[in-house]
Amino acid sequence: MIFSRESNAFFLFFPFIVLLVIPSLFVCTHVHGKEFFYMEDWLRQAEELIERTDSYTAIFHKQERIKGWLKTRETVFLRFKKPFKIHMKWIDGPGKGREVFYAEGWNKNRILVREPGPLGPVTLNLNPHGAIAMQGSRHSITEAGLGHLVKVFGDHFRKGWMYGELVYEIGREEMLYGRRTLTVEARFPKSPQNGYYCYRAIMNLDVEKKIPIRVQMFDWEDRLVADYGFEKLNLNARLTDDDFEP
Repeated sequence: MIFSRESNAFFLFFPFIVLLVIPSLFVCTHVHGKEFFYMEDWLRQAEELIERTDSYTAIFHKQERIKGWLKTRETVFLRFKKPFKIHMKWIDGPGKGREVFYAEGWNKNRILVREPGPLGPVTLNLNPHGAIAMQGSRHSITEAGLGHLVKVFGDHFRKGWMYGELVYEIGREEMLYGRRTLTVEARFPKSPQNGYYCYRAIMNLDVEKKIPIRVQMFDWEDRLVADYGFEKLNLNARLTDDDFEP
C-alpha cells in the first residue's frame, strides 16, 4: 500500500464508524486519506511519550556507513536522563569494553571516554564534535538517543507531507526484540538537494508503546547508511544522577 498526501478527498469524509467496526482497514486495505492521519497520530504519540519520559535504558544496536564503508554492527548498553545525560557501554562488536559519559554543562562539555587497553583502561576527555570523538560515527553524542531520532523523522515526515514529497507504505506486523511491531517504509525525493536525511527509511513501530524501536536508512543510491535499534527499551528506568557518575 503506497500513500501520499494527495489522496482522494472523498475518503476523508468516509464514516469514522468504519474504523471502530473494522480496525484492520487501517493497515490492510487501500483507504486513501485515512493513513495520513494514522501516521500523524503515531508521530504525535511518540513525541508525547518522549516528552513524558524522564529517563530510559536500552540495548542499542548500531551500524553505519562511514566514507562509503559499512561498518561492523555495534551493541551498546545505553542510559539516558533529561535534560541530557548519557552513558554508553559497548558490550559487543568493535570497541567492546569502551565506556562513554556525557552531560550538558559537565566536564567542560567534553565527553569522558574510557577506552580498554592492554595495560588497563585509558581515560580521555574529548570535544564531542572533534575528529577523534567523531571517528567511526555519523553523529556526535549530542545527537544520540531516541528523542533525536523521533524529532528528525517527525520533522521530515511533516516537511514531506507539506511539499507533497513523501510516499510511504504501511507493511505487515512482525516481531522484533520480542515486541510486536508494525513496519512502515517511507520514501523521500531521490536527491540530497531536497534536504532530507535519506532517500528511504524502514521503521519498526512498537504497536504497544507507539514508538520506533528500529530505523534503517538508505542513501540516494539506495545503500544502507544507518541502522539503529533499541532492544529491551525501558521508558520508566527512574535513573538518578548517581547512575551517570564515571
